[in-house]
Amino acid sequence: MLENLKTMLLLTVLTVIMVLVGNIIGNIFGHMHIGAFVGLLIALGMNFYSYYNSDKIAVRSYNARIVSEQESPNLHRIISDLANRANIKKPRIAVIQSNDPNAFATGRNQNNAVVAVTSGLLNLLDEDELRGVLSHELGHIKNSDILISSIVAGIAGAITLIASIGKYGVFFVGGDDDYGNIMAGLAVAILAPIAATLIQLCVSRNREYKADATGAQICGKPLALASALRKIEFGTIQNPMRNAKPSDAHMFIMNPFGNAKSTIQNLFSTHPSTADRIIRLEQMEREKTYL
Repeated sequence: MLENLKTMLLLTVLTVIMVLVGNIIGNIFGHMHIGAFVGLLIALGMNFYSYYNSDKIAVRSYNARIVSEQESPNLHRIISDLANRANIKKPRIAVIQSNDPNAFATGRNQNNAVVAVTSGLLNLLDEDELRGVLSHELGHIKNSDILISSIVAGIAGAITLIASIGKYGVFFVGGDDDYGNIMAGLAVAILAPIAATLIQLCVSRNREYKADATGAQICGKPLALASALRKIEFGTIQNPMRNAKPSDAHMFIMNPFGNAKSTIQNLFSTHPSTADRIIRLEQMEREKTYL
């Protein structure tokens, strides 16, 4: 029930932001009310499309390929075992051809869920570590995180796009209120990406901690997941995902652009620090709270 309320809140936030920004862009072009109406239509259309197609959007965005049991028997064997342990429906499995070691889960519910892993992840981790990562992603599915994370990716992407329209739109209009148009366009360009980041932060960090804990319970080896996180952090620094989008960063088990290196950067990071995540997993091992 709480997750449904959070999802509805985010959809409402998206709608309000799109209407306000549409109003501003419409004003720049001399059609304020039309802009607000168009913004409302875009928001409603995106909400509907994101809800029913979140799995397809994410898979298509990263050229991930759904693999069959015949193609990847070992991966399917592990996922089947972990899904049984988690008492959830086995998700579809997709592989992304990328040297960046990373993974994400997407879809609106267990019936539509997809767990995607990169080829770099499969090459980097041993089986226990891979089980830890896959358990983390199954944790997102079990905790009903995947829908809200997918919708947030759409929200952030839409806001970023609108920011670009506002930034460049001021150069294609004229009139008596050029100064006001320029200020409005710059305000959209500056504030919209900040709003997108804040929306991501609202849902990302605590969900990563929770998915780590749930994943440790599913695989039964918190230290294996901790070891995987160390390797993945180093791997994302060495091989960042070249086609990753900032609006999707929160979906991955590790920020595909590399984790924050300073306190200020960490305030705006979509992920908690790897060191903090590992400390929590090590504490789970000591206290055996995952049993």
